[in-house]
Order: sequence, then structure tokens, then C-alpha cells
Amino acid sequence: IITKAILIRSVTAWVKKTMSVYDDKYLESKTFYRLSWVIPGVVVWFMASWALEENLYWLTFVHKASEIYIVVFVILTVIAFIDGWYSIYQLKPISEGRSIKGYVQLFQTLIAFAGLLVIISILFRIRLTNVVAGLGAVTAVLALVFRDTILGLVASIQLSQNKMLNLGDWITIPGRNIDGTVIDISLHTVKVENFDKTVLTVPTYSLVSESFQNWKGMEKAGVRRIKRDIRIDVRSICFLNADLVRQMKKEPLLEAYLDDNRKEIENIMQGEATTLTNLNAFRAYMLEYLRNHQYIDEDLPIMVRDMPPSETGMPVELYCFSKINQWVPYEAVQSGIFDYIFAVVTQFGLRVFQNPAGSDIESLKK
Repeated sequence: IITKAILIRSVTAWVKKTMSVYDDKYLESKTFYRLSWVIPGVVVWFMASWALEENLYWLTFVHKASEIYIVVFVILTVIAFIDGWYSIYQLKPISEGRSIKGYVQLFQTLIAFAGLLVIISILFRIRLTNVVAGLGAVTAVLALVFRDTILGLVASIQLSQNKMLNLGDWITIPGRNIDGTVIDISLHTVKVENFDKTVLTVPTYSLVSESFQNWKGMEKAGVRRIKRDIRIDVRSICFLNADLVRQMKKEPLLEAYLDDNRKEIENIMQGEATTLTNLNAFRAYMLEYLRNHQYIDEDLPIMVRDMPPSETGMPVELYCFSKINQWVPYEAVQSGIFDYIFAVVTQFGLRVFQNPAGSDIESLKK
């Protein structure tokens, strides 16, 4: 009571008067509070030597209890001091995107483990070096007890040294239904806030043993890939005819295509056979459309290509990169492009493949 009244109150009053925020962090982590609990243990240890000098049994008992008490609160004080230091570190610009929480927790664990060895040494009156030497006999047990800690330590070092993961990174782990932002990296777990605001926790070592997708490169590049296809009904693919050519001549985006295939176009207008198809013209049109789109990066690959056909039609894939990589605006750009595709595809005599719906079956019955 005297210690708390003198030490805690005076220290608290002094901390509140200072302009520095560093001592506030040590006050918040209860470093001074836990330190005040060490003093009574020291007082009891010395007082016992005077009060119990004629009773060796009780003197030994009180000395052991006091020593264990002192060790426990010294450990708690050091751990609180490390917590305070870590809070100060988080205020520094260097901490942005870098999490050392795993190393802090490891150091605290080692301190607690060292304190446990000291307590064993006090209880059984064994030299600390002998206690450490005896650990070799229980290595297997210790490896089992600290399995998660060892795995977490190794994983934390690998993630940090290889720069695989940082705070604020957007990661995806399909097998664990994780798709969101890293909000915490500790020795044992990594917390990810999904875009639906749910928080999922995954063991740190699983990020090394399993594969995960980090979108940091995409965010730094400032672009995001669009890679999606539409399914064309194969039965609507045909050779170009004069009507389609006349329709195509009205489209400014097809001027280069028509110019490159001038002889073929002249043959078509004269009723002769051709190798040009409406799908080929559609791909050329969409390629020019993407090259002239304000939100598509023309310096990166742009493709409109046919994929292997299947029972659901002929996939025509668009491959390009949006200049906008933020999620919501990016989706708006992608949706706008495909809205336009579905509206313009019929002008080339093509049909989008779609499985029969109930209304289709009803129209057949009528």
C-alpha cells in the first residue's frame, strides 16, 4: 500500500506533466505498476532474516517464497516494459507496413521461460547451469510443448526475410475462405479482415506451408488485370457477307481491319468466297475498342482471343489491364466493358450462348 501510494501516484503525476508520449506508453503498459510489486518482496526477504532468524524452517520457506515472488514480478515488469517499447515503435514511421509483433512475443516467451528456470532453481536449490544442462533430457517434451511457438518463429522469420507479407497487404487464401487485408501478424497467428468485415485467424506457419496470393504487386503497379470471356454460340459463326460488310463500314473502329483485308472485302462485295468470318471481325473490333478505352492501359498486353470450344460454346477471352486497381471502380470499368460487348455482339450476326430457360421452353410449346 505504501509503495503504491508513493511510487505509483508520484510517477503517474510526473508522467502526466511531461510533454513526451513515450512515458505515457510505459504507464499504459503498467510497467511502473508491476515494478512497484517487486519492492514488497524485497522488503519481506530482508525482514524475514531478522524476524525468523531462530526458526530456520520458516526462514527458508519465506525466503524461497519471496524470491519466487520477486522473480515473477520482475518477469512481468520486463514483459510490460517490452509492451511499452513496442507501443512506442508503432508510433514511428518505420513501423508502417512492418510487423515485429512475432519477434516481440518470442522475446517475451524467452524471458518467461528463463524466469521459469530460475524459479525451478530456487525451489530445488539447484544451480541454474545444472537446470539448463538438464533440459537436454526433456528436449522431446519441450519440442512438443513449444511446437506452435517454434513453427510460428520459423514462419515469422521466413515471411519477414523474404518480404512475403506485411501489414495492410491484401491476400487471398481460397482454401480457407480468406480474401481481405492483413490487420495483425503475431508469433502464432495472422489476422485478416475480409471485405465483408469478418475477421479470420490463420496460423502463421500455414502461410509458409500453404500457398497464398498477395495482391501487393498489383497495387504497386497501379493496374489490375481483366481476364474474362464470353461464350459465343458456335452455330452463329459464319463467313462475312455483303450485308455484314456494309454494316461494318459504318464502324470507325474497323477501318484498319477493313483496310488490311481490302482484297477479301472486295471479293465479298462481288459475291465471291472468303475466309473472313464474323467472329474474326468481332475480335478485331473489340481489340480496337480496348486500345481506345480511356481506362485500359495501352502499354500492357491487350488481347482478344478464341479459347478451346466446349459444350457451352466458343469462349472469346478479353485480356487487358485496367488503369484503375481500386476494387469498386475496377469492377465498374470491367462491367461497363462487358455490358458493351453483349450489346454490340449481335451487330456481327453472333449470338451469345445461353442454356435454355423456362421461357424458351414455353415459346417452343406455343
